Amino acid sequence: MRILMVGHYPPHKGGVARHVKELVECLRERHEVHVLTYGTVKVEEEGVYSVKVPNVFGLRGVSFVLLASKVIRRLHEKNSYDVIHAHYVGTTSYSSILSGVRPVVITAHGSDLEFMSKLPLGRYFVKESLIKADKVIAVSHYLAKKALALGAREVKVIPNWTALSGRSERKAIVFLGRIAKYKGVDDFIKLAEHFPNEEFIIAGEGPRIKAPENVRFLGYVRAEEVLSRAKILVLPSRREGFGLVILEANSFGVPVLGRAIGGIRELIRHGKNGYIFSTLEEAVEFLSKLLEGKEGVKRGTIGKRISTFYSLERACREIEKVYEEVVR
Repeated sequence: MRILMVGHYPPHKGGVARHVKELVECLRERHEVHVLTYGTVKVEEEGVYSVKVPNVFGLRGVSFVLLASKVIRRLHEKNSYDVIHAHYVGTTSYSSILSGVRPVVITAHGSDLEFMSKLPLGRYFVKESLIKADKVIAVSHYLAKKALALGAREVKVIPNWTALSGRSERKAIVFLGRIAKYKGVDDFIKLAEHFPNEEFIIAGEGPRIKAPENVRFLGYVRAEEVLSRAKILVLPSRREGFGLVILEANSFGVPVLGRAIGGIRELIRHGKNGYIFSTLEEAVEFLSKLLEGKEGVKRGTIGKRISTFYSLERACREIEKVYEEVVR
């Protein structure tokens, strides 16, 4: 089968780029896979094409819609793709729909349905993509419900995976992600104030904000670098379509404390691989629990076992089945 992936791809950073890269590598064992991505960074890899767009929010996306749709048509004329697979519902997916090349499979990753769908033009791109796609995949049941509410006819849930695995030295309480308001970093800092004798680490891109002395900012680092030092991961996001970092932390035997929203509720089995909270008071209570004796180690051990169910090979096979359904 000949497949064209459309979406973020390394050296772009972030979960979608990593997802696409790992999926492409898996599919290439059995298929011919090409990639079309944004040209805001230089990509040097055979079979990977890029569309040069201005690196300005809003203008970048609209430019990609118009330019990428034409490039998809040209690439299809040259390579005769069996399926187009767009990642991220919005500008990326709509460029595939606009190209007129079929069939089109779309994967919803999280912020597309959580954020993009609330923007005036973004909502149009999202709804048109979901309505006209031949098949829609969502990485969580939470996102599947949102996709159906926005017009998708049916949605196949295929969870994300983690290829990480390791052991942690259990030294610090960690936040791993972009330093942004919706990620709830302010609540992470409030937790640090409640536990002044514990080391707290914030790893991710974004501005440094006021924090007590027991909080260290690392900037952007690879997930495994910080998880190898974590004894607890805290995910206080106010919106989260999936929460891949939960699986990544669990793969290192690290338990997770997460806010009871979105896809987080599907990945944290309360009292098993961590705890979920609704209020800061609950977060303090459950963090105290995870710091007691062997409680954190026990939850992390269970988490490591759970993380093995979310494998790349398993997801890859499920996605291949979706391709087979639309290509018939």
